[in-house]
Amino acid sequence: MRPDELPRALQRGLAPLYVIHGDEALLALEAAQHIRDAARQAGYSEREVLMVENAAHFQWSQLQASGATMSLFAELRLLELRIPNGKPGTEGGKALESFASNLPSDILTIITLPKLDKTALNSKWMQALAKAGEVIEAKLIERTALPQWINQRLSLQGQSLADDAMVWLVDRVEGNLLAAHQEIQKLALLHPKGVLTLAELEAAVANVARYDVFSLGEAVLSGDASRVCHMLAGLRAEGESPVLVLWALAEETRTLYKFAQGRSRGVAAAQLTKDLRIWGNKQRFIEAAASRVNAKRLKAALQLARRIDGLIKGIGDGDVWNEFTDLALLLINPGTQRI
Repeated sequence: MRPDELPRALQRGLAPLYVIHGDEALLALEAAQHIRDAARQAGYSEREVLMVENAAHFQWSQLQASGATMSLFAELRLLELRIPNGKPGTEGGKALESFASNLPSDILTIITLPKLDKTALNSKWMQALAKAGEVIEAKLIERTALPQWINQRLSLQGQSLADDAMVWLVDRVEGNLLAAHQEIQKLALLHPKGVLTLAELEAAVANVARYDVFSLGEAVLSGDASRVCHMLAGLRAEGESPVLVLWALAEETRTLYKFAQGRSRGVAAAQLTKDLRIWGNKQRFIEAAASRVNAKRLKAALQLARRIDGLIKGIGDGDVWNEFTDLALLLINPGTQRI
């Protein structure tokens, strides 16, 4: 279940168990609060929270004890189990399986976890929890989906954005959904209902974007030179390690080179994406990205990456971050210039 599907599902009735996991903290927090509110309205007036800081040291018998203990104050109780690292361990996994197989009739349980990898999703304990209740995945809101998400939030307060204002706002809140939520709430306080202009937005919104070096490669492949330059400036301001930035750009350079070589030999794009382990949105961008650059340009990019590596190590003269911009633009479009 997606977080935006949860309110309607709660109107149809409460499940005995909810598992919330995912990268997007705001959506996970909101999902848990929706469940708490619905539980409170349904008469679950007592709440207990168990925090698993370290699975090896946590007394998993507490989970079974909480389910078996009669409440002194309420007939219906809400139990929250939080596992911040998403790894209950062997003992914890067995405890979760046992708990899911015999859920207490007077308890509604919320289990919160971070994003789970494939191994955890396929584990016996997760399968048991999914069978016993509902699973809500709080996926990251990617840049392409961010305008729709912002519009939905703004519409709840009777507001919308002009097109240029939306582009401007996305640039400033990308990668920081909690801050985006706060800025949207601020707009409700500062401006009346209706369409907001870029000038009104500029006066109200702070630049709270957070850039992930691992998203930089995807931005390069998408061919958006302005966004890439904006991301590099943000990473520099945030004090990101130049070593990591170089790794990200060099990795995309090598991937593009290998992909272009494979296509020139007639290998299918689908096979190359599998062989080169190109996942997610990069699969959509890689073929167009490879067609924008030739072998000569890619070799030049690799040579520039070696020069930047030297600069990072104190060999040669030049500004590392300016060189990063030149390297990124080499991979985007032959006609682009540093912005």
